[in-house]
Amino acid sequence: MEKKLWWKLLCVPILIYVIVVGLSTPLSPGITSMSQYTAVTGQTFTARVTTYNTFHTKAKEVKARLRKDTSLTIAAQNVKVLDDNNIEVTFSIPAFMPSSKEQERFSLDVDNDFDGYGTLPGKFIIKQNNIDSLKGAQVWQNTNFGDLSERGTNFPFRGLLFETIRNTFFHVPLWFGMLFLFIGATWNSFMYLRTQDQDRDRRAEVMTMVGLVFGLLGIVTGMIWAKSTWGTYWTWNEIKLNMTAIALLIYFAYFVLRNAFDDLEKRARIAAVYNMFAFVAALILINVIPRMTDSLHPGSGGNPAFGSEDMDNTLRMVFYPAIIGWTLLGFWIATIYYRTLNIEEKYLEQE
Repeated sequence: MEKKLWWKLLCVPILIYVIVVGLSTPLSPGITSMSQYTAVTGQTFTARVTTYNTFHTKAKEVKARLRKDTSLTIAAQNVKVLDDNNIEVTFSIPAFMPSSKEQERFSLDVDNDFDGYGTLPGKFIIKQNNIDSLKGAQVWQNTNFGDLSERGTNFPFRGLLFETIRNTFFHVPLWFGMLFLFIGATWNSFMYLRTQDQDRDRRAEVMTMVGLVFGLLGIVTGMIWAKSTWGTYWTWNEIKLNMTAIALLIYFAYFVLRNAFDDLEKRARIAAVYNMFAFVAALILINVIPRMTDSLHPGSGGNPAFGSEDMDNTLRMVFYPAIIGWTLLGFWIATIYYRTLNIEEKYLEQE
C-alpha cells in the first residue's frame, strides 16, 4: 500500500512548497522607465529613472551607470534621490566612442546598498556625431563603478511581467502536466491495440480527460496572464494560442467519438487510433508550428524557451518542482477518476 501511495503523497509537500515559496519570494529591484532613452557623444544630460520594488530613501548610497556588456561603461556624475521609486541621474558622454558604429545600445544599472541592483537591458542608445574609434579609445575611460550590491534571494524583474511572473509556476507546469497525461493516455491506447485489454482503454480515457482539464486550466491561466501583459484575454494574431485551442478541440472530439458507439470493442479500438492521432497532431500544433513563426511566447519563432532572458536559477528552484508537483497531482486525479468508473461499472452490473 505504501509503495502505491508514496508518489501521491509526494505531490502534496511539493505543491505546498511551490505555492508558499512561489508567492512569497520578492521580486528583484527593477527599472520600469527612463525619461530619456537616447544621447549623442559629447552630451551631458539629466534623466528621471523610475524603479520598482526599491527603497532609495533608506539607502546610504545610490549609483547608476550605462553599460555595454563589460567593454564600455559610464557612471552617473550625479544621482539625486526623489523618492523610494524615483531618482534623477546625470551622465556626461565622452566626445567619441571606441566603436566604428553610428550608435551603440547600452543597459542602465541602478544600484543601492539597501535593495541591491536593477537593470534596464539594452534600451539606451548613444549615437556618434563623428565616428573616430582611435580617438574614442583615447578619450573613453571606463568609470570605476565598484561591485554591485547583493540583492538576496529574489525572482528576476521582467519589465512586462512584474508580479505576474509567478504565474510561471502555474500556467506552464499545467501544460507539462497535460503533456505527460496525454503521453500516458497515448501509451495506453497503443497497448489496447496490442492486447485488446479494456482496462487499457479505460486508463487512456481517464488520462485524456484529466489532461484535457489541465489544458483548459492552462488556457485560463494563460488568458489571465495575457490580459495583464498584452492587454487582452485573447488575440487571434498569436499563433500559439490558436494552435493550442485547435489541439484541445481535437481532444474534445475524442470524447464525442467515444459516445458515438455503443459497441465497447469498436468504441475502444476507434478511440485508441484517434487518441494516437490526436497526440501527434497536438505535438505539431503546440510545439512545432509556433517555433516556425513569430510569436509572443518564449520558444517561438525559432528561439529556445526558458533561456537566460526568461528564467534564472531562483525561478528554476520553484519551476521544476512545480512541473513535478502538478504532473503527480494530475496522475493522482486520473487514478481517482479511474477507480470511480470501476465502482460505477460494478454497481451497474449488480443491478
